[in-house]
Amino acid sequence: MLNRFAYRTTGLAIKTIANLSKARLFYHGENNIPAGSNIFVINHFTRLETFLMPYLIFRLTKIPVWSLASYELFKGAFGAYLEKLGAVSTKNPDRDRLIVKSLLTGEANWIIFPEGRMVKNKKIIEKGRFMISAAGGKHPPHTGAATLALRTEFYRRRIRRLTAENSDEAGYLAEMFQIRDVGPVIDGQTHIVPVNLTYYPIRVRENILSNLAVRLVEDLPARIIEELMTEGSMLLSGVDIDIRFGKPIRIFERLQCSPIDMDISAKRRIHFDDPIPSRHRLRIEALKLMQRYMADIYSLTTVNHDHLFASMLRAMRSKKIDESDLRRRVFLAATHIPQKTKICLHRSLKEDQVHLLTDDRYHKVKDFLAVARDKGIISPKGHVFVKDSAKFSSPYDFHRTRIDNPIEVMANAVEPLTDLQHKVNRLAGQPGFWIKRKVAKYLQDRALIEFKKDYDIFKLEGETKPFSVGRPFLLKGKSKEIGIVLSHGYMAAPLEVRQLAEYLNRLGFWVYVPRLKGHGTSPEDLATRSYRDWRASVDQGYAIISSICKRVVAGGFSTGAGLALDLAVRVTAVSGVFAVSAPLRLRDFSSRFAPAVDMWNRLMERARQAGAKKEFLENKPENPHINYLRNPISGVVEVERLMDELEPRLAGLILPVLVIQSRGDPVVDPRGSRKIFELIGSADKEYLLFNFDRHGILLGEGAQKVHKAIGEFIKRF
Repeated sequence: MLNRFAYRTTGLAIKTIANLSKARLFYHGENNIPAGSNIFVINHFTRLETFLMPYLIFRLTKIPVWSLASYELFKGAFGAYLEKLGAVSTKNPDRDRLIVKSLLTGEANWIIFPEGRMVKNKKIIEKGRFMISAAGGKHPPHTGAATLALRTEFYRRRIRRLTAENSDEAGYLAEMFQIRDVGPVIDGQTHIVPVNLTYYPIRVRENILSNLAVRLVEDLPARIIEELMTEGSMLLSGVDIDIRFGKPIRIFERLQCSPIDMDISAKRRIHFDDPIPSRHRLRIEALKLMQRYMADIYSLTTVNHDHLFASMLRAMRSKKIDESDLRRRVFLAATHIPQKTKICLHRSLKEDQVHLLTDDRYHKVKDFLAVARDKGIISPKGHVFVKDSAKFSSPYDFHRTRIDNPIEVMANAVEPLTDLQHKVNRLAGQPGFWIKRKVAKYLQDRALIEFKKDYDIFKLEGETKPFSVGRPFLLKGKSKEIGIVLSHGYMAAPLEVRQLAEYLNRLGFWVYVPRLKGHGTSPEDLATRSYRDWRASVDQGYAIISSICKRVVAGGFSTGAGLALDLAVRVTAVSGVFAVSAPLRLRDFSSRFAPAVDMWNRLMERARQAGAKKEFLENKPENPHINYLRNPISGVVEVERLMDELEPRLAGLILPVLVIQSRGDPVVDPRGSRKIFELIGSADKEYLLFNFDRHGILLGEGAQKVHKAIGEFIKRF
C-alpha cells in the first residue's frame, strides 16, 4: 500500500507551502516517541493535519505512517493519492485487520483523530466530560484508537504465549496476519502517543486562496469558503504551529486482568471478528484508555495570550470591561499559572509579561481587542468596553464559528485545562482594587528578589556598595491621585535619587525608585546588560505605580532621564515627564573613547585574543559612595544606543515635559539636552538651565532648587 513517492510528493508540497507561507513549526517532546508500534492520537482543528502530520511524523521516526480518513475524501485523483500515501477509508471492510497487522509487524505506525471530524469550535468539554461538538450534533470521542491498540497487544501477547507452547493456533495467527517472522512481533510493544497541535494566532479573514477559489468555482459551499479563509489566513499571515508529543501510554498494562488473560491463553481457534468472553472488559478498558489519551492530548495545549484574554473576558462577571483592569488580570494569570501548574506555554509567555501593563510592544492586547470589537464581543462606551455575554453562549453555525465567534473558540481551546480555569475564574471574580494591590506587591517582591540574586552573584569585596544603596524602594504618599516613577543614572543606584524622592514624598506623592539592571552590584554585572534591560526595570516601576495611583509622572536623572523620556514616548498613559541632565551628547573622556575601544574589543574577540580586550575604564565619580569606580565600555555603548533610538521618537512626545540641565555639566553636553528639548513635540514644555559646574545636581549644594522646580512641575497635575 505504501508509496514512498507519495511521501516525497507530500514533502515537496509542504516545502513549497512553507516557502510561500509564514507559518512556523515548533516540535516539543519528540523524545517521547518510543520504539515499536505506535498509534498517534491527535486533535483535529484544520485539514492541514490530514496530510501534514503523516509526513512530519515519518520524518521523525523514519517509519511509514498511515492514517484513517473520511470515506468522502476517497474520490478521483485525490482519493488515489491518499491511498498511495497510506490513508485508509473509515468504511474499508478490512480496516481493523489491516491496522492490527501493520502494528504487529512494525510495518507502519498509525494516526487516528479521536474526535472523528474537525472540531472547529474547539468545544470538547461539557459538564466536565469529553463531548465533541460537530455539525450534526454532539458525540463522545471515538474509542477506535484504544480498541485497535488493545486488539493489537492482545494478539501480540497471544502469539507470544502460544508460540512458547508450540500451539497450532500460533501458526494460524501468523498466517492470518501474514507474519513471516514472529520474533520481532513477540519482542515488540504497542503504545498510544498523544499529540497536540496548537495554532497561534488564529485570525480568520479573506485571503488570496479564498478569493481565488470563489472566483474560479461557482456555488462553492460555505463550509469550504470558511476553511480556505481560516487555513489560508493561517498560512499566509504567519502562524506558530506547536506540535507536542506526550508521554506514550503502554497498552500491555491494560491487559493484565484475569478475564483478558484467559482469552490470551485460550487454545481454541479465535477468528479476528469472533466475540470473546473478555470483550466487555476490553470495552471498559477502551473507554478508560480513551479518557486517558483525550486528557493527555489537551493537557498538551500550548497556552497563548489569546487563550488567556478570551478565557478572562468570558469569566469576568461585569459587563463593563476596563482595559487596564483586563490587562492586570491577564498579567497575573500569565505570571502566576506557570508556577503552580504544568501547562505548556507558548514561547511568548515564557518572557517577562510587564509589556501587558505598559506599551503592549508585541501587540498582544491590541490584536485581541481588535478581534473582539470586530466580532461584537465588546463595544467601546466612553472609557470602558461593554461585553456582550450572549456572544459566549449563542448558537453559531458550526462551519462559521471560526469566522463569527473566534473569541469563544479561543476560550474553548483551554477549557479542559482545569488548573488554568480555576486560576482564571478566581482572578476574574476578584475586585479591581485587590487586583491592583496584587500586581503592585508581586512586582515589588520580584524586583527585590532579582536584586538579592544579582547582589549575591556579582558582589565584589571592597568594591560593591552596601545592599541599601542599590535596593529599589517605594515611598507611600498621602493621596493616590499622582505617583512618580523615578530613575537613577548610569553606574549609580537608587540612593542617588533618594533625596529627591523624599522631597516629592513630603509633597504628598507616591514615589517608586526602580533599580536599573546591572546597578547596585558591580561593574561586571553592568557589563552584561543592555539598555533594554534598563527599560524593563523602568517599565516594572511604571507598572507598580500605575497599579497604585490614578496618574503617573515619569522622571529621572542622566541616563534615567533618557529612560523616563523613553517610557513617556512608549506609554501614552503617562501624564507628564521630567528629565534632569538627559545624555543626548556625552563629553567626558570615557564616553568619547568608548566606541573606539568597543570596536577594538570586537576585533579581539574575532581574533580569539580575549586577553587583549579593554573592558573597563577608570571612573572618578562625584559620589563614590554610590557610583561604580570602573566604567564598562559596553555600558557606555548601550547608553548611546538608548539615546540614538529615542532621538527620532521625541517628536511624538506631546504631554507636559520639564527638561533640566546644569550649565557646566562635565559629563552631559548642555547642547544635547537643549536639542532634546527642541525635538520634543509637546506644546507644553519647559527648559531650565541651572548655573552649576557639576553633573550630579540632585545632590549637594543647590540641589534643593532643582527639587523645588520638579515639585512645582508635578503640582500642576
